[in-house]
Amino acid sequence: MKRRLLLIALPLVLLLPAVRSQSAAEKIGVSFKRLDRDGNGKVTREESGNARWFDRGDENRDGQLTLDEAVRRLSALVEKHGVPEPDVPPPDESLKEQPQVLKAADHGIGRRVPEVPLEDIAGKDVKPAAGSKATVVVCFGASCPISRKLGPELARLEKEYVGKEAGFVFWCPLDGVKNEDLRDFAKTHGLASPVVAGTKNGLAGALRPTTTTEVFVLDAARTLVFRGAVNDQYGLGYSKPAATQHYLRDALDAVLRGERPPVEAITAPGCALELEEPLPATAATPTYHREISRIMQAHCVECHREGGLGPFSLESLEDLEEHAGMIRKQVERGAMPPWFAAPGAHAVFANDRSLPESDKAALLAWLKSGRPPGDPAEAPLPRRFPAGWTVGTPDAVFQIPEPVAIQAEGTMRYQNRVVDTTFAEDRWVQGYEILPTAPEVVHHVIVKVHPKGSAIRERGEGEEGFFAAYVPGNSRRMLPPGFAKRLPAGARLSFQIHYTPNGKATSDQLKIGLIFAKEPPRNEVHVAAVAQPRLNIPPGEANHVETKRQVIPVNMNLTAFMAHMHVRGKSFKYELTTPDGKTETLLDIPRYDFNWQLQYDLAQPKFVPRGSTMTITAVFDNSSGNPANPDPGKTVRWGDQTYDEMMIGYVEHYRPLR
Repeated sequence: MKRRLLLIALPLVLLLPAVRSQSAAEKIGVSFKRLDRDGNGKVTREESGNARWFDRGDENRDGQLTLDEAVRRLSALVEKHGVPEPDVPPPDESLKEQPQVLKAADHGIGRRVPEVPLEDIAGKDVKPAAGSKATVVVCFGASCPISRKLGPELARLEKEYVGKEAGFVFWCPLDGVKNEDLRDFAKTHGLASPVVAGTKNGLAGALRPTTTTEVFVLDAARTLVFRGAVNDQYGLGYSKPAATQHYLRDALDAVLRGERPPVEAITAPGCALELEEPLPATAATPTYHREISRIMQAHCVECHREGGLGPFSLESLEDLEEHAGMIRKQVERGAMPPWFAAPGAHAVFANDRSLPESDKAALLAWLKSGRPPGDPAEAPLPRRFPAGWTVGTPDAVFQIPEPVAIQAEGTMRYQNRVVDTTFAEDRWVQGYEILPTAPEVVHHVIVKVHPKGSAIRERGEGEEGFFAAYVPGNSRRMLPPGFAKRLPAGARLSFQIHYTPNGKATSDQLKIGLIFAKEPPRNEVHVAAVAQPRLNIPPGEANHVETKRQVIPVNMNLTAFMAHMHVRGKSFKYELTTPDGKTETLLDIPRYDFNWQLQYDLAQPKFVPRGSTMTITAVFDNSSGNPANPDPGKTVRWGDQTYDEMMIGYVEHYRPLR
């Protein structure tokens, strides 16, 4: 797979045909045509994919390679050295995870599942429904976000198939979960069948579940005939407007007809369960109270706490016990804590969230060694978080006029709302915080300022910058003393809001709080945008490369970056070429994740001289292998909604006022 990705990653002569009879010039011509995606007769350094060969071919050093230059400068190299190896690594694996078909015989299909005594959470015996042709055991996690999204579909399946001689049992395969949380889950989604909990009831040994979203179907003889996902609508890192595959429905229909399911075993993306037997703990094994609780405080509980933005709390030993499998999975694959800048990045970022290797090793060792609690006397003091505003009491608050109704399922179009300010004179804003009333369904928010009397477009995040932004984990921005943003007198604020339904209908009426500078600032802060609105992403293309170059007309002091693409976005890179011809990488995001629109704040401002060139390079995955892709058969262009695409490299910078 990696080799195939490398072939598509477009090093300049990697795509040359392997026909030995062709001359070097012919080979270069074929390659050049494929690389010149916009047909303008020129190939950029980034499009070439091989910096060393590009630099040799770029005869006039203008940053663009023509076919004539390539033939003149590279023919001898191609004849002598053949096809070179790429000098850039392939993109890392995606953070998205969708259902994958398994070999049924390796996962218990066809075996008899023994009947085990069960009690529901009310202490009542659970007996198989008399005359049932099928029994469905549905795993769920009360705090698992994917379980919650699947709740409405589970209720529909239960209501429909109980009437067709199928019995349901809902099972939380975790120990220590409060019964009230399980009852709330069942009540929220209208589930009527028995709810059982824990791993000591015999189901764990009989079924060996892997995630909190896995379902099992047994026929009338208690033969396991299906295990896997409910459907393909939700997975790790993506949501679809509707399911395209209905694995559980198809399995039940087949069993009730006396047939084998069309898919018998498939993975079920969800919160991972811990299956391995723990390693023996030693004196060197970290303990929760001494080391692990401090790692959680440093890297996790700002979001994963009661009232925080995370889907569940990680403030206690019990919390970590409940979510041990998912913590391990997300840490091992680098999805948590959310930080996607390439290791060893050229810049140092003040808000670097990445987990240090020593902390990662300690956390994984603890998770694999039975999770010893240790001595409570060694525990740290608890972290305290303010309720409501975390930037302090705002000097002004603006709220969208009416609550926005959020549907329970699927996806929603971006919502646009406008608020008027009433200031008679300009104000200097040193900090802001965006506070949703239902943060669990808010994906991201872009706030823009429109001077009095100017038009507001209903569509498009546009190619310009923004005034304020919100993403989970980045809901505020406080500038240093002497730095501020201008809010013109009588300006209007536009809010573009992306909501993500989570299984329960709700509403949101978010607001923004502003902190004004106490004195006129020395520097005015702006956010600019390098954008590529002329996107043309072919159907089925798994590694489509787009670039945009922009000359910087004035001296600039860069302070932060924020890349923006939609669900086909795969990787993003900022590069800077100074007037003396030197090129450096400012930010490399090899695994772009639409779910985390992170801002990367420089620890020290980066001075950029006038005449420099900023280049952004993005890779898009418009193939069927991208589970978030709304339509792999569509040519994708610039557009407002997530089923379209964007390519924006936001850049925060400042200019001195005095």
